[in-house]
Amino acid sequence: MSKNLQRILAGTALPLVLLISACQQEPDLKARAAEFIKAVNNQDVETVEKLVHSDYIQHNPFVPTGRDGFVNLFPILKKYNTRAETVRMFQDGNYVVLHNIWKNAEPFGAPIMVAFDVIRFDKDGLIAEHWDAMMINTSPNPAGRSLTDGPTEILEGHPTDEYKAKVASLFDSLISGNPEEAGNAFQENFQKDYHQHNPVAGDGIQGFLAARKSGDLVFEFKKQHKVLGEGNFVLSISEGTHRGKPAVFYDLLRFENGTIAEHWDVIQDIPSENLANDNTMFGFQ
Repeated sequence: MSKNLQRILAGTALPLVLLISACQQEPDLKARAAEFIKAVNNQDVETVEKLVHSDYIQHNPFVPTGRDGFVNLFPILKKYNTRAETVRMFQDGNYVVLHNIWKNAEPFGAPIMVAFDVIRFDKDGLIAEHWDAMMINTSPNPAGRSLTDGPTEILEGHPTDEYKAKVASLFDSLISGNPEEAGNAFQENFQKDYHQHNPVAGDGIQGFLAARKSGDLVFEFKKQHKVLGEGNFVLSISEGTHRGKPAVFYDLLRFENGTIAEHWDVIQDIPSENLANDNTMFGFQ
């Protein structure tokens, strides 16, 4: 090798390394999720086809599986001008969680619906799978809080894995523990005056207990399927019964100083009839 060629290669080595590194960077999944929601709002088929795998797995029980099945819903979304407004978004590995307000949402059951949408991306950065739960928007709860208001910033520097382990342990106690164990776990993990967004309960442990005692809050957890988190936010996805009917529970928890300072949820009955797919509302990897 000539000295001139050595000098040329030496001079370009660092830029080449930087170029290779840039090419190997993982895609911004949050940006892709936001682009996907925008495309759905605009019924932009071309962008959806760019972002979504053709064999996209759908877990909404009323929507056919596959990308084409989803795109076929666009005419009715356009008719009603159905649109999603994302209030919160966070990422855990190849999953992105969106806390959405769906407006003009008559195709989903009411003018305004609140939902958690969970998207799984494949290794190529394409949307490969989708889960959600939706409920009709409600008036402010006894504490004056809505289903979606409150802090939205995902704070870094928090021990998210530790928080996720706490949430998994909490739900294990709520599902498998005796009443005393469940009560102790609840009081150990929630701040006494935590902010509550459930539509029938007030703030704090006393607000929750009052709603349970009055019969306004009737549920039972039976299995936790997935725990996802980023920063100070953790989402638990579980199943059980709500007012005696099979239901899916999405519980979003905001941690502060190592304990739960705020709670949002969406509860949806699990349908057994008129299903558009057989993927179930769970089946997480």
